Amino acid sequence: MKKIMLLFSLIISISTATAQMKIGDSLPDFELKNNKETTINLVSLKGKTVLIDFWASWCAPCRLANKKLAPLYNEYKDENFEIVGISLDRDKTKWMNAIQKDKLAYEQLIDAKGFDAKSALLFGVEELPNSYLFDASGKLVAINPTEEEIIMQIKNKVE
Repeated sequence: MKKIMLLFSLIISISTATAQMKIGDSLPDFELKNNKETTINLVSLKGKTVLIDFWASWCAPCRLANKKLAPLYNEYKDENFEIVGISLDRDKTKWMNAIQKDKLAYEQLIDAKGFDAKSALLFGVEELPNSYLFDASGKLVAINPTEEEIIMQIKNKVE
């Protein structure tokens, strides 16, 4: 009986640990501090097309992605589009330096516990970079979308 209970609790902990956002899920209601020490709640962005981008200063592919996301944001920020970077950095100084170096003008939040961060567990982030595209109603429409998919969503051409 003890083995059955142990196995049961192990299965529950594994399924909880690998929770993953699925297409159709709603924009989660949680708060993190941004690079200006202001608390931001993701739900407050409902009504816009929102790209949640998980990254870290030490992640080379993330830094390359930043070079594409920064101009994309600058081009479409006036079209009801928002990017929210969520850093999994444990070192806030390196995070702040990366924001400045990469010229990231969009919202930057930090959840400084790496892959053990609550936001990373909530979304099911297992690698970086990792992004989630939500439509204006707050529903998840794409995981790791291409630039074309993001633009189509912004322009409401997605069916």
